[in-house]
Amino acid sequence: MRIVIALGGNAILQRGQPMECHIQRENIRKAAEAIAKIAKDHQVILTHGNGPQVGLLALMGESYKDVMPYPLDALGAQTQGMIGFMFEQELRNCMPGREVCTIATQTVVDTSDPAFLNPDKFVGPVYSQEQSVAVLAANPEWTMRQDGEYFRRVVPSPQPKEILELASLKKMVESGDITLICGGGGGVPVMRNSDGQLEGVEAVIDKDRASRLLAEGIEADAYLILTDVAAVATNFGKPDSQDIRRATPEAMEALNFAAGSMGPKVEAVIGFVRNGGKMAAIGSLEQAAEILTSDSGTVISNDVPGGISYY
Repeated sequence: MRIVIALGGNAILQRGQPMECHIQRENIRKAAEAIAKIAKDHQVILTHGNGPQVGLLALMGESYKDVMPYPLDALGAQTQGMIGFMFEQELRNCMPGREVCTIATQTVVDTSDPAFLNPDKFVGPVYSQEQSVAVLAANPEWTMRQDGEYFRRVVPSPQPKEILELASLKKMVESGDITLICGGGGGVPVMRNSDGQLEGVEAVIDKDRASRLLAEGIEADAYLILTDVAAVATNFGKPDSQDIRRATPEAMEALNFAAGSMGPKVEAVIGFVRNGGKMAAIGSLEQAAEILTSDSGTVISNDVPGGISYY
């Protein structure tokens, strides 16, 4: 099968972990080992998040006052290169002799997207409420929202409209047995100005939505979103919460999920299956191989008796 795997930024740098390079490298090494097990029998196209990394670079830039802080599109490009380099190296170590290639990509957005008026995409480290007040005082132009028991910065996340490099990516995928790393952070956000020229945009693309666009564009059979949760849960964090095992797109759409975290993931897997994908799933990186056999995670497909089942 041809499988697009979207790996969450929080799987690369887990909640509460120090944002050290060597820690991210170790997490990426473990992720590469799990992905290599799938790549042994399937063609894998890997995308990844970059929220923690973009937020860290933004903080580092704010602390150096001799130059203006770099915009989010430039930071997105930097993290594509950094994370892609680490993943390519670790995948090559796990799969000697296999072709692995990293491609930087750009994603076109519409500057009239309402997301620019309602930022909801989490980036950067987590803060206590007291810390978040201090951070906002130092960066009054930022927006902060609660993320579980913590607080994080949020930025605009417009809908992806087009992946500029899609035609080239499709040719590479169809050329043979190659493991491809692309679409990092959802791609660098760009727009076309009134003259048709490309310009960067101060935003972060949701990598799950952009990965769905990629998966459909390269005609993938399956689309997996691997993160730091075992499955999608109803009423997350409440006593009546249940982990969903399998569901149809219609059954998942009837439920409500948080806009800045699980919501875009569910939206993406629903859309992929509705547009012809055989199956999509959300689950834990450590259980990636089991998710493909519907033995772990939350699997979305059109052939679920009763529409939904739970663990």
